[in-house]
Amino acid sequence: MAFTLLWSDDALETYRKLEAAARSAHAKRTSGKSRKRTKSTKPEGLFKQVAKTIRFLGENPRHPSLHTHEYDTLTKMLGERVFEAYAQNRTPAAYRVFWYYGPGKQRITVFMITRHP
Repeated sequence: MAFTLLWSDDALETYRKLEAAARSAHAKRTSGKSRKRTKSTKPEGLFKQVAKTIRFLGENPRHPSLHTHEYDTLTKMLGERVFEAYAQNRTPAAYRVFWYYGPGKQRITVFMITRHP
């Protein structure tokens, strides 16, 4: 069952910054005379992980690799059931995607992409 993804301004801004950093790193890595195959840079890897998390959220927010669970602190603050999905795991200051269901059916609002608090 697929969901329509909606974005808060902050989440979309963060996503676009991560994407721009990844594109810039890729361009630097592949430019020049020797176009050797080299390992992806950290910004490229981070964006790939966050993009995959967003894709899985749209397909199935309970996908096992997301380790989705309710984030009680934000739930109490906002009065809305807020969930946390892992973009990274076993990484210092790992990135997380915070989201909630709605507005309406079959919709998910991504409202924050940040390092683990």
